[in-house]
Amino acid sequence: MDFNPCMKHQLIRKTVREFAESEIKPHVAHLDKAAQFPWDIVEKMKPLKFFGLQVPEHFGGAGLDTISYAIAVEELSRVSAALGLCVTVHNSVGIYPILAFGSPDQQETFVPPMARGDRIGAFCLTEANAGSDAGGVETSAVENADGFVLNGTKIFVTNGGICGTVLVFAVSEADAAHSRASVFIVEKDTPGFSVGEVEDLCGMRANPVSSLFFEDCQLPRDHLLGRLGEGLKIGLTALDTGRIGIAAQALGIAQAAYESAVAYAKERQQFNKPLARFQTIQNYLAEMATQIDASRLLLYRAAARKDSSKPFSAEAAMAKLHCSTTAKEVTDVAVQIHGGYGYSKEYDVERYFRDAKVTQIYEGTSEVQKMVIARSILSQPT
Repeated sequence: MDFNPCMKHQLIRKTVREFAESEIKPHVAHLDKAAQFPWDIVEKMKPLKFFGLQVPEHFGGAGLDTISYAIAVEELSRVSAALGLCVTVHNSVGIYPILAFGSPDQQETFVPPMARGDRIGAFCLTEANAGSDAGGVETSAVENADGFVLNGTKIFVTNGGICGTVLVFAVSEADAAHSRASVFIVEKDTPGFSVGEVEDLCGMRANPVSSLFFEDCQLPRDHLLGRLGEGLKIGLTALDTGRIGIAAQALGIAQAAYESAVAYAKERQQFNKPLARFQTIQNYLAEMATQIDASRLLLYRAAARKDSSKPFSAEAAMAKLHCSTTAKEVTDVAVQIHGGYGYSKEYDVERYFRDAKVTQIYEGTSEVQKMVIARSILSQPT
């Protein structure tokens, strides 16, 4: 299979990179330090349809294929992993499930404002007792004459502090949690819906991760996404799609760290010659480049399978596992090449190092990715 980028993909990379370099990069260090979400930059992103990358054009989106989407997320994350995270979560696990499982009326109502970036999407699964164990969800949705009453707390919600429309996993029958989890569309102005304090995190500090609280939230019946009990099906589909985005995000972080390491190795002098002249540094750079290229090919394969309507769950898990591992290892080596300067906030590699780790955790930990891959292997006929 040939993954050489076509002219369209090259143009998308060039366009996103130019925007990220000119409009985002000058502010990244401050946004990270202040843990501040850049609404002013978001306003500049809206006309370029970053918030509707794969949304059909008749809903106001860009209608891009998945490889184009991955390239856009990678290029954003190469400059700001936090904004890349906002965009990929919004597009993949915020909008995509509504497009895949929503009724025509739900799509017409919820998708256009999300595609415009007027309402930022979030995906609410994780709870105090439910992370990798999605069957442990305790948030409840009790059916009544007017629809459903939602009660519960979600934690570590990406985009939580800025969300406008969220997908919430809740148990519609408390005695059958594993089979009756459902998904509900909740808007920020719903009475009883409130946002907790933004988490003070190690990395991705410009993305406002927070808890969300639902206290007797009365939801109309048409805010149920899909059918009752389809939560697991919707969740797994959303996570498969989301893993492509997180893989792209991790790849962008790795690419940025690699580029910084190459530039520093060429400039930094030791023993009267550049670091790049030392074989140990050359070996480091060769290994980094190889890991990044391998990750990119795995990512594009998963994206291509999705675009071809082929099963891509295992491929997405492989891409996410490999890209996140690459991000962690490449940023580690980039700091090492920079020496003491790499541990200083004056250099971007320090931020890349902090941002990389969480890509091995959210959208399914690396251990969960291995479970998905192993399940695919063992289900194949011998």
